[in-house]
Amino acid sequence: MRRIWLCLALLLGTTVQAAPTVPYAFGVLNHRSLQATAAYWNPILNYVSARSGVPLELHIGRTANETTDRVVAGQLDFAYTNHLFTPKREQLGWRVLARQDTQGIRGQMVVLDSSPVRTLQELAGKPVAFANPYGFTGYYVPMDALLRAGVKVSPLFSGNQEAAMGQLMLGQVAAAGVNHQVMADFAQRRELKYRVLAESEPYFDLAVMASPRISAADGEKVRQAFVGMTHDPEGGRVLQLAAQSLGLSKVRGFVAADDQDYSNYRRFFRQTRVPVNE
Repeated sequence: MRRIWLCLALLLGTTVQAAPTVPYAFGVLNHRSLQATAAYWNPILNYVSARSGVPLELHIGRTANETTDRVVAGQLDFAYTNHLFTPKREQLGWRVLARQDTQGIRGQMVVLDSSPVRTLQELAGKPVAFANPYGFTGYYVPMDALLRAGVKVSPLFSGNQEAAMGQLMLGQVAAAGVNHQVMADFAQRRELKYRVLAESEPYFDLAVMASPRISAADGEKVRQAFVGMTHDPEGGRVLQLAAQSLGLSKVRGFVAADDQDYSNYRRFFRQTRVPVNE
């Protein structure tokens, strides 16, 4: 009998040791539809999980607001976002690991090329689409430009960047506040012609960030896996497939980054005329 219990204990112990590690929740800010976001990010996270040995699982809220709320509520472990640089959210202690290797993003106020609107002042009182009231280049930056120009509009929040662009394309709004990179990608796919009424200075693209719960060791493993993608044939293939899923003409890899890279975000929030309550 003692031998039987010993065997059971050994079997149970083996089972416990062999059980898969619970993956970390990796949230991605909603710029595009849930389906498009998943098609782009799932292969990347599968690659990073395998290379780093740190298991990651994609988590997306129904809207960018919901995804950010999950971060603030402590429900996510990693995130790809630029919503954590407001004074209140900065106190949460999330740290920057990496960012996409681009020339940066700009906030824009855009109209259809066929629109009679030529200046920000002509938007006064008109409906203008924004992704959500948390968006940086898709709300705070273009709204700040409007307020500095003394223009009040009727904001309509669409849930994500491409939904706002869709409202503009259908003529449901007079203009849209957008991330210039997402707008350019959308317009290329839809063969949409548009004009830019106002454009901000460049800000670094969204950051791969780690919760303060994540150890420095695991954070560094994830950073190195993201950064190494473009130097690894398999990583390059994954990035190529991800770009193709969105119809992007150019692969976008990742480079190492830190909190100082996002200092102009913090400066913006100290100076903006848009109320910042989060």
